[in-house]
Amino acid sequence: MQLQQLAYFVAVAETRHFTQAAERMRVAQPSLSKQIKALESELGAPLFSRARGNVALTAAGEALLPLARRMLADADTARQEVAELAGLRRGRVRLGATPSLCAGLLADALARFHREYPGIELLVEEGGSRDLVRALARGQLDLSVIIMPLQSDDPALVTEEILRENLVVASPSHERVRRPYLRIEDLRGRPMVMFRRGYDLREATLAACRQAGFEPRFAVEGGEMDAVLRFVEAGLGVAVVPSMVLDGRPGLTGIPLAPPGLRRTIALAHRKDVEQTRAAQAFRATLLFFLAEAEHGGELPQGVELIRGVRDSTRPA
Repeated sequence: MQLQQLAYFVAVAETRHFTQAAERMRVAQPSLSKQIKALESELGAPLFSRARGNVALTAAGEALLPLARRMLADADTARQEVAELAGLRRGRVRLGATPSLCAGLLADALARFHREYPGIELLVEEGGSRDLVRALARGQLDLSVIIMPLQSDDPALVTEEILRENLVVASPSHERVRRPYLRIEDLRGRPMVMFRRGYDLREATLAACRQAGFEPRFAVEGGEMDAVLRFVEAGLGVAVVPSMVLDGRPGLTGIPLAPPGLRRTIALAHRKDVEQTRAAQAFRATLLFFLAEAEHGGELPQGVELIRGVRDSTRPA
């Protein structure tokens, strides 16, 4: 059994198409099919059923898929570890983060890391927390910055809470707001701009409204973070968003929700059963030091606070 064969197998399993898998792996389709057949012959069982042009995993294929992903991730980690013996002059960090974090603090932290370790390749995957947790579980990410609670029962995933952030009601800046706070009940009947299904902010907003005894009225729904903010700027409605995303958006005003309001907890997540690469460890240390430094200098966005314990983080060696 060769790693290349496993990589071809995973590509077919994920695309459910031999030609698309070959394109992804940058190999001729007949060569990929030949390697899959060789793997099936070695294992003594078919991995795919091929009926009427449809490709589906057999029971043997379903059993092999998580093992193949783990073996490929471990092999990739081994390659990275060997490369990093050169003193972090080479390597890679695969990082996942939500759109609001990519647009906020994370960009500055990534810039700091790149200046300190210019030879380390940074691969950032942007997505919702649920999608990022699944990618982390499959070994496709080294670290992920997610929103708690962890949407997984995988015991191999561990989290480290780093920030707490207030959620605010975003509205156009030209609208005059005479109150320092809004209550969730104040959103009853107001047109709202809502995130797509599966978005953590959507679920938190819906839950708060329903707890207050009403269903929110959507003016428009289905957007990602940037689209939602632009729709609010255009006057389509208000939206409940993280406070940090309003930095640098003069067309928007964030109105706090009356205490206790709505808050979210941001955490770093990784797999405890896979040894973190030195590059990933260095990024974690850089990120935590950056956050502690920003808090000390009063540079954290309004409504964002560092969780106790992160303050004690030190600069990576």
